[in-house]
Amino acid sequence: MSGGLLVAGTTSDAGKSVVTAGICRWLVRQGVKVAPFKAQNMSLNSFVTREGAEIGRAQAMQAQACRVEPTALMNPVLLKPGGERSSQVVLLGRPVGEMSARGYHGGRQQRLLGTVLDCLAELRGTYDAVICEGAGSPAEINLRRTDIVNMGIARNARLPVLVVGDIDRGGVFASFFGTVALLSPQDQEFVAGFLVNKFRGDVSLLEPGLDMLRTLTGRRTYGVLPYRHGLGIDEEDGLRVSMRGAVRESVVAPPVGADVLRVAVCAVPLMSNFTDVDALAAEPGVVVRFVDRPEELADADLVVIPGTRGTVRALEWLRERGLAAAVARRVAEQRPVLGICGGFQILGEHIEDDVESRRGQVDGLGILPLRVRFAREKTLARPVGEALGEPVEGYEIHHGVADVTGGEPFLDGCRVGQTWGTHWHGSLESDAFRRAFLREVAAAAGRRFVPAPDTSFAALREQQLDRLGDLIEQHADTDALWRLIESGAPQGLPFIPPGAPA
Repeated sequence: MSGGLLVAGTTSDAGKSVVTAGICRWLVRQGVKVAPFKAQNMSLNSFVTREGAEIGRAQAMQAQACRVEPTALMNPVLLKPGGERSSQVVLLGRPVGEMSARGYHGGRQQRLLGTVLDCLAELRGTYDAVICEGAGSPAEINLRRTDIVNMGIARNARLPVLVVGDIDRGGVFASFFGTVALLSPQDQEFVAGFLVNKFRGDVSLLEPGLDMLRTLTGRRTYGVLPYRHGLGIDEEDGLRVSMRGAVRESVVAPPVGADVLRVAVCAVPLMSNFTDVDALAAEPGVVVRFVDRPEELADADLVVIPGTRGTVRALEWLRERGLAAAVARRVAEQRPVLGICGGFQILGEHIEDDVESRRGQVDGLGILPLRVRFAREKTLARPVGEALGEPVEGYEIHHGVADVTGGEPFLDGCRVGQTWGTHWHGSLESDAFRRAFLREVAAAAGRRFVPAPDTSFAALREQQLDRLGDLIEQHADTDALWRLIESGAPQGLPFIPPGAPA
């Protein structure tokens, strides 16, 4: 078997990432050797593979669903927005420069098609099946000429396309029909059918509409997935704390101690890898929220300044909002603050940036003894170490080079009083270290909070991935999906007018 499938969506955030992960987990439980693939991803949430390549976190999560190590082949092109009009282009795990949207879609994107197809071919030569994820909608006709992630890849690789629609938003039938009808006749040949996502209620009430949709388009619906809370693990750019909902709603988990612990995460511009706080939200009794006003820090036991693709811009935003002054007051009162990556840099004395913002030397908040210089070469690493007497693993993605001149060592950064800073993403996923850190936070905050002794973030993630696999197994026509993956789109699918030019 050397099968494949492209999971497209009627819109962004229709559920492509989680459906792809669910199909991957279902297949691997059937003994299929499977890999994920997304030709081009736009996200500020990224991950570093074992070989030191940067890819989207969603593809790393999907690789875990497949029970394989993520590689750069699984996400050959990653775009990391740096503002309204430009993005950093990461090719095969390495940054190759900044580019405007017009410049990228004006020619660079199409030139990457050969690289993308080579990566997909290599995966298909290694695995029994490759489940590909599209981006946005395949019916973005203004971008079709240079498309390398939706119908462009489907036609070149002859992949059947399953279109996912979020019925919770409303208008799913119009979205399904319109998506097909806006594609050229050549593209329509590869659209096999539909998958309804996030349905609430009695499926029998939906069935007449599905029958009419099949009559109108000649294409079947491969499943109706019910609405489930807490399935959005490793989001691309949504402001959701992915594990928190799952832990709260799947298991009643009151605090182990007498108090809860409140964590406020500053929602800085171009926030990256906000998935760092998922491990905190997975702890029973830890309440995580994103904030953008200084008064929202008042009752927080821990304030987190997360990573960002715009360190200087985020620093200015904190000052404009009054959050910088609120953080300084916390520090003076010896109340806990954690800075991660860009947040760590913001807490320092000076930032010299001729790379990201090109603003030259800028004063930081002056809370931690470090100076940061932005290098053109990006640091991509998977460090291992020890902190608070416990083993820690993480990953690094940053241009800033920190010169730490004081304080107590903390991972690659430092600690002064109750303020911690590090470039390491993902460190809080190390269970013993996370518990030790939360005990220190609780003591400093005067809370009678006790970390649960048996919370395993890795086990919770596995449970989430199994829930995604269960959704596919229980609510999709898996026999029909299998035929689609193995044999491609059915022959003789009708053309739905008006279509788009070829």
